[in-house]
Amino acid sequence: MQSEQAKEQQISGAFGTIKAHDTGNRKGARARFLTLIAIIGPGLIVMVGDNDAGGVSTYAQAGQNFGYSLLWTLPLLIPVLIINQEMVARLGAVTGVGHGRLIRERFGRYWGNVSISSILLLNFLIIITEFIGISLSMEYFGVSPYLSVPTAVVLLFVVTASGSFQRWERFMMLFVATNFLVVPLILASKTHYVSAFHHAVVPGIRGGASSASVLLIISIIGTTVAPWQLYFQQSNIVDKRITPRWLNYERIDTILGSFIVVIGASALMAASAAGLAHHGGTNAFTNALGVARGLGHYVGHGSGTLFAILLLNASVIGAAAVTLASSYALGDLAGSRQSLNARVREAKGFYGAFAGLLVVAGVVTLIPGAPLGLITLAVQAMCGLMLPSTTIFVLLLCNDREVLGPWVNSRWLNVAATIIVTILVVLSVTMMVSTLFTSVNVVMLLVGLTIVAALGLLIGLPIGLRRAVAPATYDIDKRDWRTPRLTLLAPVPTSFARRMLLRAVGSYLVIAGTLLAVRIIQLSTS
Repeated sequence: MQSEQAKEQQISGAFGTIKAHDTGNRKGARARFLTLIAIIGPGLIVMVGDNDAGGVSTYAQAGQNFGYSLLWTLPLLIPVLIINQEMVARLGAVTGVGHGRLIRERFGRYWGNVSISSILLLNFLIIITEFIGISLSMEYFGVSPYLSVPTAVVLLFVVTASGSFQRWERFMMLFVATNFLVVPLILASKTHYVSAFHHAVVPGIRGGASSASVLLIISIIGTTVAPWQLYFQQSNIVDKRITPRWLNYERIDTILGSFIVVIGASALMAASAAGLAHHGGTNAFTNALGVARGLGHYVGHGSGTLFAILLLNASVIGAAAVTLASSYALGDLAGSRQSLNARVREAKGFYGAFAGLLVVAGVVTLIPGAPLGLITLAVQAMCGLMLPSTTIFVLLLCNDREVLGPWVNSRWLNVAATIIVTILVVLSVTMMVSTLFTSVNVVMLLVGLTIVAALGLLIGLPIGLRRAVAPATYDIDKRDWRTPRLTLLAPVPTSFARRMLLRAVGSYLVIAGTLLAVRIIQLSTS
């Protein structure tokens, strides 16, 4: 019994284990490195998992249609990814509870249920797009979707339901390692590295700014910064038992993942640009299978094969991460704590939900005549719909002193996070409006929203900084401070600004959600 309890308190990662009695003090580079490789996992997996089927398709589309000219969008995402995911990593390590449950406890059952229900619907649609990616990649090799999709469902369930977090993470690291096939792909595609580097640092758009190019830029950002990432990393950190004592190592994990995902996305865009941009205009892209076949035809069969393998790998790891994020969210909704360390018979609800999501999504993918294009459109629109509210909730939680104590955001981080959230809101609203009203001038809409947002920041940031509460002092080592039981926390102080913000978020979700539903019905019946 004691050995089982000790095991339950261990941090067991893919490459090592940290004992329960470990104080976290490390002397020497070797000791710190061994600790890092034991902690590393949640940040790396969530980032690489976000380069999923939709991501690979979007990057390939940007390269095929606009050459190297949109590469500059990707390096700009590194600070966005790091700041967003560092905040949820901190929430997970300090509170020890999932993202959905934390929203429910600090904002009320209404907001908790709305957030969790919305992410479950979005994730379900995303999982369908992952299976679309699996079917397209295997179709390149002549394998029928009726074989590839069911095989993927079984594989994903077996890997996840092994009853060991460490074993699951090792499987995920195999998929992470497969992403390095972008190296031979970019070498085979004969990329012009000087031109690629120039476009990575100098903004520009092939053919000039247009609604199509602006929407694609927003899609690149949207597919790289997704709402499900927030739920996944926070709950995955809790599941791995990472505490504040190990938070700096988890930050390195997140930073490493951010650079890897952007480098991988840049390589995919550059390879597609080198191989296909000279064989069509700005509307040449059809789908990811078309890219694989195009690379096979114009560059060489090996390039098409590598791209198809990368698409398959991205779809599998994306499906695994998004489905697991959904299972975590369902646990938050039900008020139960589930873990990958539990066996199937010990967590039937947790694994049952995981299996159910996989099976239903797989079945929908295989239905003849299923509106897969409409589902992909709905995913993009829903990401745009949800991203503002999810990022705002993260920012508010990271300023909740009852929840994070000495770990609340610093002033500089609040400024940076507020600017990032504002930019994401502008881009998300632009994507949402352009999806609902296809005749809108996207460039003018984006310029108008940017001006309004800039004025809001100029007025709001100084006011917020003046009203910022001075840092509190604590009689305990910061690394040992944990959130008390949520039921014992003092209620969140209500202010006029907070009430107005939540009402604005609620109104936006209701109006935009209704318009989206109407638009989807129109498209499905036309």
